[in-house]
Formats: sequence, C-alpha cells, structure tokens
Amino acid sequence: MAKGPLTFSSTKPNGLAPAAPQPAPRHWPRIAQLLGDLAPSAEQLRAFPDLPGSDAEPWDTLLSILAIDEHQGLSRLAARTGLKFEPEPRMSESAARFYELLPPAIARRHQIAGVFSDGQVMHIATSQPMQPAIFSMIEQTLAMPVRVILSPRAAVTNLINRGFEQRQDLVTEIVEELPLDQRAVELAAGSIKDSNDLLQLARQTPVIRLVNMILFEALRRRASDVHVHPMESKLVIRFRIDGMLIDAFTPPLALAPAISSRLKVMTELDIANRHSPQDGHTSVRIGARKIDIRFSCVPTVYGERLVLRLLDQSQTKLSLDQVGMTADMQHVLFGLISRPTGIILVTGPTGSGKTTTLYGALGKIDRNSRNVMTIEDPVEYHLEGISQTQVNIKRGVTFAAGLRSLLRQDPDVILVGEIRDEETAQLAVQASLTGHLVLATLHTNDAPSAITRLSDIGIEPYLVTSTLLAVIAQRLVRRTCPECQGTGNLAAGRCDRCLGTGFYGRVGVFEVMKMTDHLRQLTASNADAMKLMHAARAEGFRTMMDDGMEKVAKGLTTAAELDRVLG
Repeated sequence: MAKGPLTFSSTKPNGLAPAAPQPAPRHWPRIAQLLGDLAPSAEQLRAFPDLPGSDAEPWDTLLSILAIDEHQGLSRLAARTGLKFEPEPRMSESAARFYELLPPAIARRHQIAGVFSDGQVMHIATSQPMQPAIFSMIEQTLAMPVRVILSPRAAVTNLINRGFEQRQDLVTEIVEELPLDQRAVELAAGSIKDSNDLLQLARQTPVIRLVNMILFEALRRRASDVHVHPMESKLVIRFRIDGMLIDAFTPPLALAPAISSRLKVMTELDIANRHSPQDGHTSVRIGARKIDIRFSCVPTVYGERLVLRLLDQSQTKLSLDQVGMTADMQHVLFGLISRPTGIILVTGPTGSGKTTTLYGALGKIDRNSRNVMTIEDPVEYHLEGISQTQVNIKRGVTFAAGLRSLLRQDPDVILVGEIRDEETAQLAVQASLTGHLVLATLHTNDAPSAITRLSDIGIEPYLVTSTLLAVIAQRLVRRTCPECQGTGNLAAGRCDRCLGTGFYGRVGVFEVMKMTDHLRQLTASNADAMKLMHAARAEGFRTMMDDGMEKVAKGLTTAAELDRVLG
C-alpha cells in the first residue's frame, strides 16, 4: 500500500470511529525529519497534540500552524514523498468497487474518493494524507491494495458526490408527477427535514420529488428556462415560456438550500461552495424524451440565484419550414451552402434561434461527401455525421483554439458557434480563403450591421468583400395559439393549450442579405450600415419587418407581438 507519509491518528477495529494515539516526545525529531520543509518548529511540534483538531484532522492542523494553503501544502508533500498530486482528478467507471463497498459516511468523514482501478490496485484521492490506518481499513474492505493521490478538499468532495450518486442512480428517470401547484409545493416543503449535511439534505426523498416535480412542470408548460430567485422574504420560481418570463410558484424561502443542494448534486458541483458562481450540466429522462440541463448558480445577497436551461432533444430537430423560413429564403440559403468556400453569417440576439437555423442548413448538406465539423459553446444539438467540439475555456479550448485545431482535420464545412473576437474572425476568414465553407453566428441587430461589426472587430474591408457570401438576421416572435385563435379563452373557459396567454410556440422572422457587387463596393469604401441597408433594399432586400408583416397577415402572430420584438 502507498500510504501517507505520517499519521497522528488511527481507527477502531470497525473503521468507523477515529481514535487518537499521539507520538511520544522522543519521536518528534524523527517526525520533523520525515516532514522535511513541512516540519513546524520544535515548540510547535511539542504543542501539536494539544491543538484543536490535531487528533481528528492532523493535516489541516499542520497547515494551519505552518500558515500555508492546502494547494501549496499538498504540492510540497507530493515532492517530499513521491505521491502524485492531482488538483482535478477524473473518476473512471473502474472505481465502482470503491463506492459499492465503502460506506458514504467513511468517505466523507475521512475525505477519500475512489478514482480508478486497474483490477489489481485501487487509486484513491484524499485531501487528508495523515491517516494510513484508514487506508489500511479501505484495503481490507476492498480486498486490494490502494495507491494514494493527493488532491484538494473541493476536488475530493466532488468525486465523492459523483461516485455515490451514480451508484445509487438517483438521477435517472423523472416519473410523471401529479400536476404541480402551490399546494403541492407546500406539501412537499412540509416533508423536508432540516439538515446540516448538505449532501444528506439533497438526497432526502421529498427534496428529490420536489425538484423532479418542478422540472416536469416546466417541461409540461414548454419552458426553456427555470429561474429559482431568492428574495428578502420569499422564494420565486419562474419559467421562461415562449421567450417570456412568468412567475410559476412561490415556495417557502427555507426551501432554497434544499433545492440548490439537490441541483448541485445532479450537475456534479460542489454543494459546500455557496459563495462563488458555478456552472454544470446533466441529463434526465421523461419516458422516451431526453432532457439536457445546463445549470448556473450565482450568489446574491439573499442566497443563490439558480437558472436551468432545458433542452428537449426530441423537440429541437426542427426543419426550416417549422421555424418559419419561407420557401424563397430556403432556396437562397440552400444555394449558398452548396458553395465550396465563403462565409455565411447568422445574426441576432441570444435566444433568437440562430443555432437552429444553422443546423437546419447543415441538415441539407451531404455529409457523406463533405466533412462537416463544428466548434460550439455549448453543443446543444446532435446531428449524425458531424464531428462536434465543445468549447472548454478551463482546458484552453476556446473558439479560436478549437477552430485552429479543426483546420488540421481536413474539413469541408465548419460551423463556428459564435465569432466573439478578432482572432476567431481572422481564422474564419482565413479558413474561407483556403477552401472551406464557414457558417457562424454574430451578435448584431440586422443583416447590414454584420458588415460594420466585422470591421469593428478588426477585419479589413477587402477581406469581407472577398469572403462573405450572405448574412441572415432573425428574431423569434410568439405564435398565435391555433386552439383559441389568440384570445386565451374558449367557450368552456381558459384555453388549456396556451394556459390563457393566447400564444403557443414561436415562429421566426428572417431577412437574408446576399452580397452583391454593389454591396461589395460599398463595403470596400467603409460604408455604414444605413447606406448598406438602402442599397440592399434597392436591390430587392426584404427586412425582418417585411417578413413579420406577412406572418401577421397569415394569422401566425400579431402586430403587437411583432412590434414588441422588433420595436
């Protein structure tokens, strides 16, 4: 067994309760020699047995008297002992034996997590290295030797949460609950018991049931996002439905920690960290439907503000017909994506359906004869025959770095989730100049503004004129409910389909601006967006407002809704 280098504690035979025999004074010189540059002074060593926590958590006590942080201490110990120091260990399925045989209370109490096993040795991560008696007990339990990896407390806690949650399979399938109303929330709240152990609180059946009910109700109402908003005297749960944020429930404020802890366990975050922002993701199933969840929590003065983005994979594979693009616009777009080189931009604010449009276009590309690759943040849709790369800034995978790597993979078509900076824009331009078709999104208010935006980013006008094929701008407006014709009411009362709002779903309004010789001349002369707009309209360009008014005339939406979105 690869033990920690030193121990000031041991365990009773059952391995559950730590005892605390202390070294005799004659051993202190040897202890100091073993610790090397981690050794405290002789006076500190003599006082060590009487310090609070020296028996239960001797390593933390040692760090405290040396006045060094955990990361620094573990690094020094690794250098001194030859043990591996891993700031962010990654758990493998091969560690399942650890979580099957070891009680969760032991793992949490002694800060030990299974990482991986080669079938002969179990590699374990710990932030408390001075407990070889515990390591011996784990060897006996697992019936195999263990090898110690030194890791920070937060990383070990995350592994423990992940390992035991996966073993118990708590995040599996959400069964259809009874309709969630305020009374159901209050009943569930009354069943939840207070606990100081956040993981225990997150695993209480009433908490799991309550969070499942909230998620199921959000999906039943077709919500794209769920907001859990703590205020001074109440907790508000809001759903974003068809782009509009509405209040759904107001559960007791005391439920906030339970909901937060449960969602953090589901998304594999640090439940003990309530003072810094965190992001995570998970997936759940409702019958045959798979729901991807992106979770974000931010601390506020009244508690943690939680937001969940819900992506129903069964509802996202929409055709361009379904999102409202006219046949004429689709004909233009399909002609553009058949080109071997150039750049096609889709613009609009966040949540305007840009990625849906791009994937609708990619669906028309022959992926057997053309190599299609993407770099996205996040990867929301999964299309067969396409290689997709997820942006991961922590690991150095930015849009620019990812795009640079994709260019070495012999692609024919590249989708860039978003052009955010000059480096990404320059790489996209160079990719189009060297024989690739590039599809990308950009944040602008309309199609002509995309040209001036590229100039603002730092792209020379002559490069824009030689690479840009077209710009598509779009917005989403709420679609008139076909059941009640937009009134929100039926003869029998409130319309159940739209829940009385008069709208059900959304439809896109688009404008497609193809680059012409005249527009290229204006671009080369640094013309502003207004001049580009006038020139495009003179050549037959139809704006989003024009497209929207046609949809109003067809009864697909209302003039008031169009004015709300386009202003």
